Amino acid sequence: MNKVYDLIILGAGPAGLSAGLYAGRAQMSALIIEKGQDGGQIALTNEIENYPGAQLEGESGLSLIERMSAQVKKFGTGRVSDIIESVELSGDIKTLIGSHGEYKAKTVIVATGASPRPIGCKNEEKFIGRGISYCATCDANFFRGLEVYVVGGGDSAVEEALYLAKVARKVTIIHRRDELRAAKSIQEKAFANDKIAFLWDTVIEEVCGDELLDSMTVKNVKTGELKKIAADPEDGLFGLFVFIGYNPNSKLFDGILNMENGYLITDADMHTNIPGVFAAGDIRKKSLRQVVTAVADGAIAATQAEKYIDAMEL
Repeated sequence: MNKVYDLIILGAGPAGLSAGLYAGRAQMSALIIEKGQDGGQIALTNEIENYPGAQLEGESGLSLIERMSAQVKKFGTGRVSDIIESVELSGDIKTLIGSHGEYKAKTVIVATGASPRPIGCKNEEKFIGRGISYCATCDANFFRGLEVYVVGGGDSAVEEALYLAKVARKVTIIHRRDELRAAKSIQEKAFANDKIAFLWDTVIEEVCGDELLDSMTVKNVKTGELKKIAADPEDGLFGLFVFIGYNPNSKLFDGILNMENGYLITDADMHTNIPGVFAAGDIRKKSLRQVVTAVADGAIAATQAEKYIDAMEL
């Protein structure tokens, strides 16, 4: 691929789509490269209540992302599906090598986001998709009428527990602390829901089963007591949904871009340590990771990329 773009955006989550929208409106030649579906984490969220301008009734992560993607398409930003395997970011022209081709640009915005953090218990990998899930919206219906457990105590965990309570027979939130970290308004909804129970000061040590998850061993972090939890014999299985944070998707940039605990370090204008390379969204080291901050990052990054190119051409 011989074309040199003004801007290549890695990732089509809220940050990447926002950057693509701003780049398109600025009439930059821009390309978004995404290996999966648009939206990243937000596409897996059942209900969006805290994004300004969201529909008051029935706004899901997927519906919000669909509108964002349509806006990007309207303004002409290019799209390609590929997995980037290596990058060469020094110099005036940046090169990204993917499974299906090579891409070149004057500027790059890294908006690769983050992936769900696993529990880290014994046998976890064996039961992913066989009882363990990191997406309630995706997999809730598999457990309709059954008992499910949710690991975590933040906003995402409690919000997804509320969603699961609509289809599951019972939902138990497992949290390593003795109080939730979720916003008070969300906590109140959970405590008021008769289908939601709580298992405090608890972590999961091991998950078990033949083909499907049907038991687990948990530990009380204060007493050290171990307890085995088994599925109802009539059910034969239960669901375990994990919402304990995310790991940044930054491995591609190890030794290239400055980072802290895997998160890319930028200034307030999204500049990384390499001129012409910017970062936006959950991949950045920042104090708040929400859709509203991701789209702001994307807008700033695209605007700064445009200014960088203008300065190059003087």
